[in-house]
Amino acid sequence: MPAHTGPAPLLPSGQDTPPPGQDTPPPGRDTPSHGRDAPSPGPGPRHPEPDREPDLRHHGDAEVRGAEDGLTDLAVNVRTGTPPAWLKAEIAASLDGLAAYPDGRAARRAVAARHGLPVERVLLTSGAAEAFVLIARAVRARRPVVVHPQFTEPEAALRDAGHDVGRVLLDAHEGFRLDPAAVPEEADLVVVGNPTNPTSVLHPADTLASLARPGRTLVVDEAFMDAVPGERETLAGRTDLPGLVVLRSLTKTWGLAGLRIGYVLAAPDTIAALERAQPLWPVSSPALAAAEACCTPRALAEAEAAAGEIAGDRAHLLARLGEFGQIRAAGPAAGPFVLIRLPGADAVRAALRTRGFAVRRGDTFPGLGPGWLRLAVRDRATTDRFAAALAEVLR
Repeated sequence: MPAHTGPAPLLPSGQDTPPPGQDTPPPGRDTPSHGRDAPSPGPGPRHPEPDREPDLRHHGDAEVRGAEDGLTDLAVNVRTGTPPAWLKAEIAASLDGLAAYPDGRAARRAVAARHGLPVERVLLTSGAAEAFVLIARAVRARRPVVVHPQFTEPEAALRDAGHDVGRVLLDAHEGFRLDPAAVPEEADLVVVGNPTNPTSVLHPADTLASLARPGRTLVVDEAFMDAVPGERETLAGRTDLPGLVVLRSLTKTWGLAGLRIGYVLAAPDTIAALERAQPLWPVSSPALAAAEACCTPRALAEAEAAAGEIAGDRAHLLARLGEFGQIRAAGPAAGPFVLIRLPGADAVRAALRTRGFAVRRGDTFPGLGPGWLRLAVRDRATTDRFAAALAEVLR
Protein backbone atom coordinates (compact mmCIF):
# COMPACT_ATOMS: atom_id res chain seq x y z
CA MET A 1 0.00 0.00 0.00
CA PRO A 2 1.41 3.43 -0.84
CA ALA A 3 2.39 5.33 2.27
CA HIS A 4 1.03 8.75 3.13
CA THR A 5 3.23 10.97 5.19
CA GLY A 6 1.16 13.83 6.45
CA PRO A 7 1.91 17.51 6.38
CA ALA A 8 3.45 19.52 9.18
CA PRO A 9 1.10 21.60 11.37
CA LEU A 10 -1.43 23.36 9.16
CA LEU A 11 -1.72 27.09 8.68
CA PRO A 12 -5.00 28.69 9.71
CA SER A 13 -7.56 28.75 6.90
CA GLY A 14 -6.70 31.33 4.27
CA GLN A 15 -3.31 32.15 5.78
CA ASP A 16 -0.36 31.94 3.42
CA THR A 17 2.49 32.43 5.89
CA PRO A 18 3.13 30.80 9.25
CA PRO A 19 2.07 32.59 12.39
CA PRO A 20 4.82 34.24 14.45
CA GLY A 21 7.17 31.72 15.96
CA GLN A 22 6.24 28.93 13.56
CA ASP A 23 8.96 28.23 11.03
CA THR A 24 8.28 27.15 7.48
CA PRO A 25 10.53 24.27 6.34
CA PRO A 26 13.03 25.52 3.76
CA PRO A 27 12.53 24.42 0.16
CA GLY A 28 13.48 20.80 -0.34
CA ARG A 29 12.97 19.84 3.32
CA ASP A 30 10.06 18.01 4.88
CA THR A 31 8.81 16.61 8.13
CA PRO A 32 11.00 13.82 9.59
CA SER A 33 8.92 10.86 8.44
CA HIS A 34 9.17 11.85 4.78
CA GLY A 35 11.61 10.28 2.38
CA ARG A 36 10.84 6.59 2.77
CA ASP A 37 12.69 4.88 -0.06
CA ALA A 38 10.78 2.55 -2.34
CA PRO A 39 12.02 -1.03 -2.62
CA SER A 40 13.27 -2.47 -5.86
CA PRO A 41 10.67 -3.68 -8.36
CA GLY A 42 10.32 -7.28 -9.42
CA PRO A 43 11.94 -10.31 -7.84
CA GLY A 44 15.06 -10.15 -5.77
CA PRO A 45 16.04 -8.84 -2.37
CA ARG A 46 15.06 -5.43 -1.06
CA HIS A 47 17.94 -3.01 -0.65
CA PRO A 48 17.36 -0.42 2.08
CA GLU A 49 18.68 3.01 1.19
CA PRO A 50 19.69 6.01 3.28
CA ASP A 51 16.92 8.16 4.71
CA ARG A 52 17.89 11.52 3.26
CA GLU A 53 15.90 14.41 1.92
CA PRO A 54 16.10 14.69 -1.89
CA ASP A 55 17.18 17.80 -3.76
CA LEU A 56 13.89 18.95 -5.27
CA ARG A 57 15.62 21.53 -7.49
CA HIS A 58 17.83 19.05 -9.34
CA HIS A 59 16.66 18.31 -12.89
CA GLY A 60 17.97 16.34 -15.84
CA ASP A 61 19.51 19.33 -17.57
CA ALA A 62 22.09 19.51 -14.76
CA GLU A 63 23.51 16.23 -16.04
CA VAL A 64 24.44 17.79 -19.39
CA ARG A 65 24.83 21.50 -18.65
CA GLY A 66 28.31 22.59 -19.69
CA ALA A 67 29.12 19.09 -20.88
CA GLU A 68 31.79 18.44 -23.42
CA ASP A 69 30.84 17.83 -27.05
CA GLY A 70 30.02 14.26 -27.91
CA LEU A 71 28.11 13.45 -24.73
CA THR A 72 24.94 11.54 -25.65
CA ASP A 73 22.04 12.91 -23.64
CA LEU A 74 19.87 10.25 -22.00
CA ALA A 75 19.13 12.53 -19.03
CA VAL A 76 16.70 15.04 -20.58
CA ASN A 77 13.34 13.85 -21.91
CA VAL A 78 13.15 16.17 -24.92
CA ARG A 79 12.64 14.37 -28.22
CA THR A 80 15.76 14.35 -30.37
CA GLY A 81 15.78 15.91 -33.82
CA THR A 82 13.41 18.68 -32.75
CA PRO A 83 12.11 21.25 -33.38
CA PRO A 84 11.25 20.22 -36.95
CA ALA A 85 12.07 22.57 -39.82
CA TRP A 86 8.46 23.65 -40.37
CA LEU A 87 8.13 24.65 -36.70
CA LYS A 88 11.40 26.57 -36.80
CA ALA A 89 10.03 28.45 -39.81
CA GLU A 90 6.83 29.38 -37.95
CA ILE A 91 8.86 30.63 -34.99
CA ALA A 92 11.24 32.57 -37.23
CA ALA A 93 8.33 34.24 -39.03
CA SER A 94 7.08 35.59 -35.71
CA LEU A 95 10.30 37.56 -35.19
CA ASP A 96 9.11 40.32 -37.53
CA GLY A 97 6.50 41.20 -34.91
CA LEU A 98 8.79 41.46 -31.90
CA ALA A 99 8.25 45.22 -31.64
CA ALA A 100 4.65 44.56 -30.57
CA TYR A 101 3.59 43.20 -27.21
CA PRO A 102 2.58 39.52 -27.29
CA ASP A 103 -1.06 38.80 -28.14
CA GLY A 104 -2.04 35.32 -27.04
CA ARG A 105 -5.60 35.26 -28.31
CA ALA A 106 -4.96 33.22 -31.48
CA ALA A 107 -2.81 30.67 -29.65
CA ARG A 108 -5.38 30.38 -26.89
CA ARG A 109 -8.12 29.72 -29.43
CA ALA A 110 -5.94 27.10 -31.13
CA VAL A 111 -5.31 25.24 -27.86
CA ALA A 112 -8.99 25.41 -26.95
CA ALA A 113 -10.02 24.02 -30.33
CA ARG A 114 -7.41 21.27 -30.11
CA HIS A 115 -9.07 20.00 -26.91
CA GLY A 116 -12.67 20.89 -27.79
CA LEU A 117 -12.92 23.45 -24.99
CA PRO A 118 -14.00 27.08 -24.74
CA VAL A 119 -11.18 29.61 -24.56
CA GLU A 120 -12.20 30.52 -21.02
CA ARG A 121 -10.85 27.13 -19.92
CA VAL A 122 -7.34 27.72 -21.32
CA LEU A 123 -4.36 29.60 -19.90
CA LEU A 124 -1.06 29.80 -21.76
CA THR A 125 2.06 29.62 -19.58
CA SER A 126 5.81 29.92 -19.86
CA GLY A 127 6.19 26.16 -19.87
CA ALA A 128 4.24 23.82 -17.62
CA ALA A 129 6.65 24.64 -14.78
CA GLU A 130 5.22 28.15 -14.51
CA ALA A 131 1.80 26.64 -13.94
CA PHE A 132 3.01 24.94 -10.76
CA VAL A 133 4.12 28.31 -9.40
CA LEU A 134 0.78 29.90 -10.30
CA ILE A 135 -1.13 27.09 -8.61
CA ALA A 136 1.01 27.37 -5.48
CA ARG A 137 0.31 31.11 -5.31
CA ALA A 138 -3.34 31.19 -6.32
CA VAL A 139 -4.90 28.03 -4.85
CA ARG A 140 -5.64 28.52 -1.16
CA ALA A 141 -5.03 24.94 -0.07
CA ARG A 142 -4.71 23.92 3.58
CA ARG A 143 -3.74 20.28 2.99
CA PRO A 144 -1.80 19.98 -0.27
CA VAL A 145 -0.55 16.52 -1.17
CA VAL A 146 1.87 15.51 -3.93
CA VAL A 147 1.96 11.94 -5.22
CA HIS A 148 5.56 10.73 -5.54
CA PRO A 149 7.82 9.72 -7.17
CA GLN A 150 7.11 12.45 -9.71
CA PHE A 151 8.44 15.71 -11.12
CA THR A 152 9.61 17.68 -8.10
CA GLU A 153 8.75 21.24 -9.15
CA PRO A 154 5.13 21.06 -7.88
CA GLU A 155 6.30 20.36 -4.34
CA ALA A 156 9.14 22.87 -4.57
CA ALA A 157 6.76 25.59 -5.78
CA LEU A 158 4.27 24.84 -3.02
CA ARG A 159 6.98 25.03 -0.39
CA ASP A 160 8.31 28.29 -1.80
CA ALA A 161 4.78 29.72 -1.48
CA GLY A 162 4.68 28.77 2.21
CA HIS A 163 2.61 25.59 2.03
CA ASP A 164 3.23 22.54 4.21
CA VAL A 165 3.20 19.64 1.75
CA GLY A 166 2.21 16.05 2.41
CA ARG A 167 3.50 13.18 0.32
CA VAL A 168 1.91 9.99 -0.94
CA LEU A 169 4.77 7.63 -1.78
CA LEU A 170 3.98 4.92 -4.31
CA ASP A 171 5.62 1.52 -3.99
CA ALA A 172 7.84 -0.05 -6.64
CA HIS A 173 6.63 -3.54 -5.68
CA GLU A 174 3.16 -2.40 -6.69
CA GLY A 175 4.45 -0.99 -9.96
CA PHE A 176 4.21 2.60 -8.70
CA ARG A 177 0.48 2.33 -9.32
CA LEU A 178 -1.80 4.71 -7.47
CA ASP A 179 -4.43 3.41 -5.07
CA PRO A 180 -6.89 6.31 -4.67
CA ALA A 181 -7.45 5.24 -1.05
CA ALA A 182 -3.85 6.26 -0.30
CA VAL A 183 -4.74 9.92 -0.87
CA PRO A 184 -6.09 11.35 2.40
CA GLU A 185 -9.71 12.41 2.18
CA GLU A 186 -8.93 15.76 3.77
CA ALA A 187 -6.41 16.69 1.04
CA ASP A 188 -7.77 19.78 -0.73
CA LEU A 189 -5.00 19.96 -3.35
CA VAL A 190 -3.66 16.79 -4.98
CA VAL A 191 -0.89 16.79 -7.60
CA VAL A 192 -0.14 13.71 -9.71
CA GLY A 193 1.66 13.11 -13.00
CA ASN A 194 0.30 11.05 -15.90
CA PRO A 195 2.31 9.49 -17.38
CA THR A 196 4.48 10.05 -14.35
CA ASN A 197 8.03 11.33 -14.48
CA PRO A 198 10.26 9.44 -13.59
CA THR A 199 8.40 6.12 -13.27
CA SER A 200 6.83 6.24 -16.76
CA VAL A 201 3.64 4.78 -15.27
CA LEU A 202 0.38 5.68 -17.00
CA HIS A 203 -2.45 5.75 -14.47
CA PRO A 204 -5.97 4.88 -15.69
CA ALA A 205 -8.07 7.97 -16.28
CA ASP A 206 -10.83 6.52 -14.12
CA THR A 207 -8.42 6.13 -11.21
CA LEU A 208 -7.44 9.78 -11.35
CA ALA A 209 -10.99 10.93 -11.97
CA SER A 210 -12.04 9.18 -8.76
CA LEU A 211 -9.85 11.63 -6.83
CA ALA A 212 -11.93 14.63 -7.93
CA ARG A 213 -14.51 16.02 -5.51
CA PRO A 214 -16.01 19.36 -4.50
CA GLY A 215 -13.62 21.40 -2.39
CA ARG A 216 -10.50 19.75 -3.82
CA THR A 217 -8.20 20.92 -6.61
CA LEU A 218 -6.93 17.93 -8.57
CA VAL A 219 -3.84 18.81 -10.63
CA VAL A 220 -2.88 16.25 -13.28
CA ASP A 221 0.47 16.92 -14.94
CA GLU A 222 0.13 15.61 -18.50
CA ALA A 223 3.42 17.05 -19.77
CA PHE A 224 4.25 13.74 -21.50
CA MET A 225 0.75 12.67 -22.53
CA ASP A 226 1.34 13.61 -26.17
CA ALA A 227 4.11 10.98 -26.21
CA VAL A 228 1.50 8.27 -25.48
CA PRO A 229 -0.14 6.81 -28.61
CA GLY A 230 -3.74 7.99 -28.77
CA GLU A 231 -3.22 10.00 -25.59
CA ARG A 232 -5.16 7.27 -23.86
CA GLU A 233 -6.00 8.01 -20.22
CA THR A 234 -5.96 11.78 -20.75
CA LEU A 235 -8.32 13.98 -18.78
CA ALA A 236 -7.62 17.06 -20.89
CA GLY A 237 -11.08 17.34 -22.43
CA ARG A 238 -13.08 16.60 -19.27
CA THR A 239 -15.32 19.34 -17.90
CA ASP A 240 -17.44 17.22 -15.58
CA LEU A 241 -14.85 16.73 -12.80
CA PRO A 242 -14.93 19.32 -10.02
CA GLY A 243 -11.62 21.04 -9.36
CA LEU A 244 -9.77 19.38 -12.24
CA VAL A 245 -6.67 21.20 -13.51
CA VAL A 246 -4.72 19.61 -16.38
CA LEU A 247 -1.26 20.84 -17.29
CA ARG A 248 0.31 20.35 -20.69
CA SER A 249 3.77 21.07 -22.09
CA LEU A 250 4.82 21.59 -25.70
CA THR A 251 8.53 21.55 -24.90
CA LYS A 252 9.12 17.79 -24.76
CA THR A 253 7.68 16.51 -28.03
CA TRP A 254 8.57 19.60 -30.04
CA GLY A 255 12.02 20.44 -28.66
CA LEU A 256 11.04 23.83 -27.24
CA ALA A 257 12.57 23.65 -23.76
CA GLY A 258 14.53 26.83 -24.49
CA LEU A 259 11.43 28.69 -25.67
CA ARG A 260 9.13 27.77 -22.74
CA ILE A 261 5.52 27.10 -23.71
CA GLY A 262 2.79 25.14 -21.96
CA TYR A 263 -0.80 25.60 -20.88
CA VAL A 264 -3.43 24.95 -18.23
CA LEU A 265 -6.90 23.49 -18.80
CA ALA A 266 -9.37 24.14 -15.99
CA ALA A 267 -12.70 25.69 -15.06
CA PRO A 268 -13.02 29.38 -15.99
CA ASP A 269 -12.89 30.60 -12.38
CA THR A 270 -9.68 28.65 -11.79
CA ILE A 271 -8.16 29.98 -15.01
CA ALA A 272 -9.06 33.52 -13.97
CA ALA A 273 -7.43 33.06 -10.56
CA LEU A 274 -4.24 31.68 -12.10
CA GLU A 275 -4.15 34.45 -14.69
CA ARG A 276 -4.31 37.07 -11.93
CA ALA A 277 -1.15 35.53 -10.46
CA GLN A 278 0.73 35.83 -13.76
CA PRO A 279 2.90 38.78 -14.70
CA LEU A 280 1.92 40.77 -17.78
CA TRP A 281 2.81 39.21 -21.13
CA PRO A 282 4.19 35.98 -19.62
CA VAL A 283 4.51 34.13 -22.96
CA SER A 284 6.65 35.57 -25.75
CA SER A 285 5.43 36.09 -29.30
CA PRO A 286 7.67 33.29 -30.68
CA ALA A 287 6.31 30.90 -28.04
CA LEU A 288 2.74 31.88 -28.91
CA ALA A 289 3.46 31.21 -32.59
CA ALA A 290 4.80 27.79 -31.64
CA ALA A 291 1.72 26.98 -29.55
CA GLU A 292 -0.60 27.83 -32.42
CA ALA A 293 1.48 25.82 -34.90
CA CYS A 294 1.63 22.75 -32.64
CA CYS A 295 -2.16 22.54 -32.50
CA THR A 296 -2.71 22.18 -36.26
CA PRO A 297 -3.90 18.86 -37.71
CA ARG A 298 -0.49 18.42 -39.34
CA ALA A 299 1.28 18.85 -36.02
CA LEU A 300 -1.07 16.52 -34.17
CA ALA A 301 -0.57 13.83 -36.80
CA GLU A 302 3.21 14.22 -36.52
CA ALA A 303 3.04 13.99 -32.72
CA GLU A 304 0.98 10.82 -32.93
CA ALA A 305 3.46 9.26 -35.34
CA ALA A 306 6.31 10.24 -33.03
CA ALA A 307 4.49 8.64 -30.09
CA GLY A 308 4.32 5.38 -32.02
CA GLU A 309 8.02 5.53 -32.80
CA ILE A 310 8.81 6.21 -29.14
CA ALA A 311 6.80 3.16 -28.10
CA GLY A 312 8.82 0.97 -30.44
CA ASP A 313 12.13 2.48 -29.37
CA ARG A 314 11.16 2.07 -25.72
CA ALA A 315 10.43 -1.62 -26.26
CA HIS A 316 13.89 -1.99 -27.80
CA LEU A 317 15.51 -0.22 -24.85
CA LEU A 318 13.69 -2.43 -22.36
CA ALA A 319 14.73 -5.54 -24.29
CA ARG A 320 18.38 -4.50 -24.21
CA LEU A 321 18.16 -3.69 -20.49
CA GLY A 322 16.67 -7.14 -19.96
CA GLU A 323 20.01 -8.63 -20.99
CA PHE A 324 21.51 -7.46 -17.68
CA GLY A 325 20.45 -9.60 -14.75
CA GLN A 326 21.28 -6.97 -12.15
CA ILE A 327 18.95 -4.34 -13.67
CA ARG A 328 15.28 -4.05 -12.79
CA ALA A 329 13.10 -1.76 -14.90
CA ALA A 330 10.00 -0.20 -13.40
CA GLY A 331 6.94 -0.72 -15.46
CA PRO A 332 5.05 -1.15 -17.53
CA ALA A 333 6.52 2.04 -18.98
CA ALA A 334 4.37 4.35 -21.10
CA GLY A 335 6.43 7.54 -21.40
CA PRO A 336 9.52 8.54 -23.40
CA PHE A 337 11.78 7.37 -20.57
CA VAL A 338 12.27 4.36 -18.31
CA LEU A 339 13.24 4.07 -14.66
CA ILE A 340 15.73 1.39 -13.66
CA ARG A 341 17.29 0.14 -10.45
CA LEU A 342 20.69 -1.48 -10.15
CA PRO A 343 23.43 -1.89 -7.57
CA GLY A 344 25.98 0.91 -7.47
CA ALA A 345 23.86 3.12 -9.71
CA ASP A 346 25.76 6.30 -8.85
CA ALA A 347 29.11 4.75 -9.80
CA VAL A 348 27.55 3.33 -12.95
CA ARG A 349 26.26 6.79 -13.86
CA ALA A 350 29.75 8.26 -13.46
CA ALA A 351 31.34 5.46 -15.49
CA LEU A 352 28.79 5.87 -18.28
CA ARG A 353 29.66 9.54 -18.48
CA THR A 354 33.30 8.70 -19.14
CA ARG A 355 32.03 6.56 -22.02
CA GLY A 356 29.99 9.40 -23.49
CA PHE A 357 26.50 8.91 -21.97
CA ALA A 358 24.66 11.18 -19.53
CA VAL A 359 21.85 9.55 -17.54
CA ARG A 360 19.53 11.02 -14.90
CA ARG A 361 20.16 10.24 -11.23
CA GLY A 362 17.09 9.06 -9.36
CA ASP A 363 17.86 9.99 -5.78
CA THR A 364 16.44 13.52 -6.14
CA PHE A 365 12.90 12.11 -6.50
CA PRO A 366 11.06 11.55 -3.20
CA GLY A 367 10.38 7.85 -2.75
CA LEU A 368 13.44 6.73 -4.69
CA GLY A 369 17.08 6.62 -3.66
CA PRO A 370 20.64 6.36 -4.98
CA GLY A 371 19.97 2.98 -6.59
CA TRP A 372 17.76 4.44 -9.31
CA LEU A 373 18.48 5.94 -12.75
CA ARG A 374 16.18 7.38 -15.41
CA LEU A 375 16.94 6.83 -19.09
CA ALA A 376 15.44 8.82 -21.96
CA VAL A 377 14.22 6.72 -24.87
CA ARG A 378 16.30 7.27 -27.98
CA ASP A 379 16.53 5.64 -31.41
CA ARG A 380 17.63 2.02 -31.61
CA ALA A 381 21.14 2.74 -32.82
CA THR A 382 21.74 5.02 -29.82
CA THR A 383 20.29 2.40 -27.49
CA ASP A 384 22.60 -0.26 -28.91
CA ARG A 385 25.62 2.00 -28.35
CA PHE A 386 24.42 2.66 -24.82
CA ALA A 387 23.95 -1.06 -24.14
CA ALA A 388 27.50 -1.73 -25.28
CA ALA A 389 28.82 0.98 -22.94
CA LEU A 390 26.69 -0.35 -20.10
CA ALA A 391 28.04 -3.85 -20.66
CA GLU A 392 31.58 -2.52 -20.30
CA VAL A 393 30.67 -0.80 -17.04
CA LEU A 394 28.89 -3.79 -15.52
CA ARG A 395 31.27 -6.56 -16.56
